[in-house]
Order: sequence, then structure tokens, then C-alpha cells
Amino acid sequence: MTYQISRDGQEFGPYSLSDVQRYVGTGNILLTDLARAEGTTEWIPVSQVVGTIAVAPPTVPGTYAPAANYPDAPNLHWGLVLLFGFLTCFLFLVVWDLIQVLWMKKVEPASKAFLYFMIFIGVYVLNFLFSFGRMAFLMNGHLSGGGANSGIFVVLSGISFLVSIGTLVMMILYRFTMKSSLEQHFNGPEPIGLSLGGIMTFFFGGLYFQYHLNRINEIKQAYRLSHPY
Repeated sequence: MTYQISRDGQEFGPYSLSDVQRYVGTGNILLTDLARAEGTTEWIPVSQVVGTIAVAPPTVPGTYAPAANYPDAPNLHWGLVLLFGFLTCFLFLVVWDLIQVLWMKKVEPASKAFLYFMIFIGVYVLNFLFSFGRMAFLMNGHLSGGGANSGIFVVLSGISFLVSIGTLVMMILYRFTMKSSLEQHFNGPEPIGLSLGGIMTFFFGGLYFQYHLNRINEIKQAYRLSHPY
């Protein structure tokens, strides 16, 4: 039987009973967290799942044991990322997404998040240029010139629509590749037990990732303070 673990509205897992017991022992799962068995809808405290097994007290909340010394994730608070994004008409959000995928490339060289992000940027710029061309065509009054000009406008509109679809597809591909790479890394080399939601990934992307990266950096810092040598 497997279990889903819930903490502060975030779900993790599924984990086997032995995994739950082990993570309780290391502090990655707290006895006060909620657990739901596979096939059920009722959430119960983890303490009821592990029963009376002996567990070692955690050193720090979210203790983890990294297998290698990986560079820390970008650590600007997600609220500041959002603020700077508003102040720069969202340009800063694009720059920060680039910083995230470059970091991801360092810790997970096999990740294609950086490649898909760069393709997304290229298609996005192309979409902007086609949209600007359509606007300029209308503002200059070329559409009133007759059938030939009307045909050009229709072609521009068609290409712009296809490029817009391509932009959306590449955005989804980049974000969910980043999601997969983050979960793979933080459930493997750095076992923090990260689980990201698909809906939040789709709508908020890098801002949502940064929220979790901030928390992960806090866990890593707490680990270093408790293991100074």
C-alpha cells in the first residue's frame, strides 16, 4: 500500500509504508503531517500510520542528506520576483526564468528545460514581430487597397495565429520539463521530497518554482547549520 503525504496544502508521494517510516526518521516527513492511503479519501495524522515504531528525532525541519555538493538554486524571494516583474512590465520574470533554467542545467545537465526555454523565447519574439506587422499593416490603411492587400493581411493573420499556438506549446513544454527536472533532482540527488502541481506550473511557471526553491534553500541552510563540518 502507498500513501500520499500532505503538508500546508502541498501533497507529496506516493510513498510505501517503509518510505514513510524512513522519512519520519530523517525528519523529511513530520508526525503532524497528514497521510492518505491509496484508494481512500480520508486524511489522518502520519503518527497514526507509523504507529509505535521508533523514530529518531529530526535534527532540523526538512532534514536531507545530499549525495553531492550542488550549487544552490536562485534565491531571490518570490514576492520580490513578482514585484520586479510588475515594475519592468514582466521583463524581469523572463530574465529570472532564464536564471532558473541555467541553474537547472548545472545541477541536471540532461535536462532539456534550457533548450525548450530558448525555443520558447525565439517563438515568442517571432509572435511579437508578426503581431506588430499586422497592427502596422492596419494602421497604415493598406487593407483598403483591395484584394491583393487583403490577401496579404489574411496570410499575416494566419501565420500570426500559428506562431501564437507555437508559443503556447513551447511555454507548456518548457514549464513542465522544468517541473519534471526539479522533481527528479529533489527526489534523487538531493532527496527533499519535492512534488509540484500541474495547474500551478501551467499558470505561474517560474514564479511558482521560485516559491519552492526559496523553501528548498531554507532547508539546505538549516542542514548546513546543523552539520558545520
